Amino acid sequence: MDTINPFAPHAWVSSIDWSRPWLASVARIGQPMVAQIAQGLPVHAALNQYLPAALQEAGLRFVPQEALPDGVAYETFIREQRCVPTRDHLHDVFNGLIWLHWPQLKLHLNQLQAQAIARDGVGQRRGPLRDAITVLDENGAIWLAPQPLVEALRARQWQRLMVELRPLWAQSCLWPVGHALLEKLVQPRKPMTAHVLCLPWTPDTAAALQASGDAVSSALDAHMARDMLVCADVLATKPFSPLPVLGVPGWWAQNEELSFYDDPLVFRAARPTT
Repeated sequence: MDTINPFAPHAWVSSIDWSRPWLASVARIGQPMVAQIAQGLPVHAALNQYLPAALQEAGLRFVPQEALPDGVAYETFIREQRCVPTRDHLHDVFNGLIWLHWPQLKLHLNQLQAQAIARDGVGQRRGPLRDAITVLDENGAIWLAPQPLVEALRARQWQRLMVELRPLWAQSCLWPVGHALLEKLVQPRKPMTAHVLCLPWTPDTAAALQASGDAVSSALDAHMARDMLVCADVLATKPFSPLPVLGVPGWWAQNEELSFYDDPLVFRAARPTT
């Protein structure tokens, strides 16, 4: 498979398959926006055309990468200046799309990052909290699922999760929020894995979110920004579970053949406890 040039907008238009399930929540804006970028509109300017109310109320906008002064931390600059430095790069396209669809969550995570930097400095190591936020921001996904699925994922019981409990997936909702994850999935490969944050599930909550269609991110965004799962103390414990995303039922045609899950290099057993 040829590698996509992340700095070549004309290549993105033909390379991004917006019908992929993992892009469902961002495709309505993402597809026309990328087409505009391919015609010469800078990424930051394209993103500014679609600012949701939450970002407008926060006074946040996207600016060229050159606006970030030397020696100023990226997260601090966003918090203090209400500006997101943005390159004309595929990675930053997906970062911007996550900002547009999860504005309150992103503002909350930025606040936690900036507070940690103000308290501890940038340093050579991020520390547990900033590490966890980076994992969620770059490679995370949010999963609302019945408890048996969550327990099987946490135990890495892949046959139970993907085969025995497969019908239960129809009652779950999975939203990628990691922009690096979405960038990688432009060229999907079996080992690609998300770090999943599992939410408490009830039938009423799941039904309401599934029925809300395109509005699902907006409904969940407000909840996530104030949920205890994304408070500093909980995030610092890295409460994530690894999930090979091409194994998600309905997300990849090859996993209809259940031997897909027999690959121990991808669907790895849990480490033995000591």
